[in-house]
This record gives sequence, C-alpha cells and structure tokens, in this order.
Amino acid sequence: MVVSNSLNLPTEEELTVQEVNLSSSSLRAASFHLGKYCENINNEFMLCRSENPQDPRKCLEEGKAVTNCSLDFFRKMKKNCRQEFETYAECIDKSSTNFALTPCRKTQGVYDKCVLEKLNIERPYWGYFAQMKVHDTKRPRPQIEEQIYPDASDKLSDDAPRTDAKYQGRYIFQ
Repeated sequence: MVVSNSLNLPTEEELTVQEVNLSSSSLRAASFHLGKYCENINNEFMLCRSENPQDPRKCLEEGKAVTNCSLDFFRKMKKNCRQEFETYAECIDKSSTNFALTPCRKTQGVYDKCVLEKLNIERPYWGYFAQMKVHDTKRPRPQIEEQIYPDASDKLSDDAPRTDAKYQGRYIFQ
C-alpha cells in the first residue's frame, strides 16, 4: 500500500482505548446480553463502517463508543451478577472443547434469571440478531459520488467478429 505525505493518520492517543480484557469463554457467556445491551451503539458503528468502507478513520468515535458500552456492561455485570456469570463462563470453558452452550443450560438459567432481575435485560431468543431491523440514526447520509466512465460504449455492435467455441457449443444449456 502506498501512502503519501498528505494522508493524515490518527495519532496514538486517538487510537488508544481501554480494552475489554476477558477470556473467550467469558465473552461467549455474555454475548447474548452484551449484544442486547449495546445493540444501538453497535448498529451505529456498523452503519458507519458500511457507509465508509474505504476509510475506517471516520468511524473511530463510534468504535470507541462500542468499547465503552462493553466495559460499562461488564462493570454492571461484576457489580450485580458476578458469581452467576463466573459459574456460567467456567462451565462453558470446561465442559467442551468448542465453547458449546448446551452442557451448561442449568447454569445459564440461573445466570439469565439474575441478569433479568438485576439488570433488566432479557436474553434474546435464538435468531434475534439475524433478523433484519431498521436502525434510526441522527447521522447525515453520506454523499455518494456517482462514477461516470466517458469511454464506455452503450452496447457492443452486432457485427463484432465471433469465433467458434473452442470446446463444445456456446448454447449447450439452452
């Protein structure tokens, strides 16, 4: 990748945020409730990324907001349902080699009940995050530059030379 001197890269301070320093089993245990808790902020970030696929620098603030939301969620989890969460995450970690949730349904029930009672977050049903949803945003829609190719022809001429097919006929599937 070639970079010129006129390209403004973000500073180290702009890129540095506190990380969510948890194990895979802990993230897997909290995934449904975390996704529900930070849904709007994450949707805003994903919308920004889909609108700016060539320049991720435009979405740094939205990315920081997602990380801060995750940290806030885990702080509340630690304060309210720490024991149930740790039991459920340990079960996920030690009961299978691929972090399967199936062997831990009893501990999941206790954990879900605690999160519902103390954080008022109901575990979303299976497939909730795969459903299409409309996200309402305050951000202005980006201006899409229409690309015009002046040398493009309207269509190919009918008298263009056509060679015979090298292997079998061209219309084998018709």
